[in-house]
Order: sequence, then structure tokens, then C-alpha cells
Amino acid sequence: MMPEPPFDPLPERVEPPAAADSTPVPPQPRQSRSRSETFFAFAIAIAISIGSTPVLPQGAVMRYTLTWGMLAAISVLSWLLGDMERIGQESPENLGWGLLYALLLGIPSLVLLSQVILSPAAARIFPDLGAGSLLAMLVFVMPLAETLYFRGLLQSQVPFWLVGLLGCVWNISLFFPVLGAALADLPAIAAVLTVMLLLMNLLYAYVRRRNGLAAAWICQIVANFIIFYIPF
Repeated sequence: MMPEPPFDPLPERVEPPAAADSTPVPPQPRQSRSRSETFFAFAIAIAISIGSTPVLPQGAVMRYTLTWGMLAAISVLSWLLGDMERIGQESPENLGWGLLYALLLGIPSLVLLSQVILSPAAARIFPDLGAGSLLAMLVFVMPLAETLYFRGLLQSQVPFWLVGLLGCVWNISLFFPVLGAALADLPAIAAVLTVMLLLMNLLYAYVRRRNGLAAAWICQIVANFIIFYIPF
């Protein structure tokens, strides 16, 4: 009888280490402007608005163009080089909500305040402007600069109510120096305009939060047309 061969147990099978995932990780978007930089730009815009008051009343158009142009330049650079939200393909429903909110604010304001507040205020805020120039300013220049900066750049960093408050501060610094002595003679007009500007900016920020940036843009265009252009 042949002896049995010695039993050598097979060595345990060692699984090879899993290969490291070689899929490249896409780079994370870089914050081009921090919150402090955004507020610094806002402070510069306020400083330009206040510092350019000596050119009033003859240079009101140049002052508006300079200040709104500065806001638009900051916003466009952030849109091109940073990570500000892009406006994609919007649904008609969201754009319709922006239009509806503008009508809900604009039509009652036009009916109740047109002759007493809005008409004289618009004539003083936009002096020496023809109907076509004013329409271009209210439909293109002002909504472009303010929507991109406040609702596009700033609202991605702070709550919507703060955006509305800062937008109101911006409009006051821009419009009230043009009104000049009329504010001291008629303080009720200043109070009503302050409330109106606050409601408008809060509405734009809310629409931006609820329905998107394009809806807020449409909302400001329509509200500007009803509240400022028609009484003018």
C-alpha cells in the first residue's frame, strides 16, 4: 500500500486590490466673487450715485447711465467669468407669473396714485427725457442692471428680503437727489415713494425666488412701464 502523499493546503486566494477610479473629477466651480466683494461693489455703486449729484439736474441722464452701467458691468463680468445663475429655457408659466405680479402691483398703484404721486414724481425723476428715451431707460437699461445685480448676483448669497431692502436703498440714493427740494416741500411724497420702491424691490426678489430670474426681469419691465412710464 502506497503511502498517501502529504496534504498541502492551497494558499488562500488574495484578491487583487481594486484599481483606483481613474475617472477625472470635474473641477468645482470657483467663486469669482465672495459676498464681501459683492457688497463692496454695491458700496461703490452707492458712492458713485451720491458722488455724482453735483451734475444734477442737467446731468441726470448721464448719472443714470453711469450708475446703472456700473451695476450692469459687474453683473455681466460675474455672469461671464463666475458662477452666477444663467437664464435657461424658461417655461411660459413662470414668465406669466412675473407678468401677473407686475400687473397686481402696477394697476392699483396707477389707479390710486397716478395723478397725486406718480405723475409729478416721474416728471421730476426723469427730467429732459423724451418718451422714446425714457422707454428705453425703463425697459432696457434699468431692468438689465438691477435684475442681473440684485436678483442674479446678490440674491444667490443673501435672503430675498435683504435683496429687496438693499434694492430700495439703491433706488432712494439714485432717485431722491433728483427730486431735490420737492422732497422737503412735500414729505408725504417721499414717504409714499419710499414704500412704493420697497414694495417693488421686495416683489422682484420674491418673483426671482418663486419663478426664476427671467420672471423677475419681466416683472420689473412691466412694473416700470406701468408705474413710471404711463404716468410720465
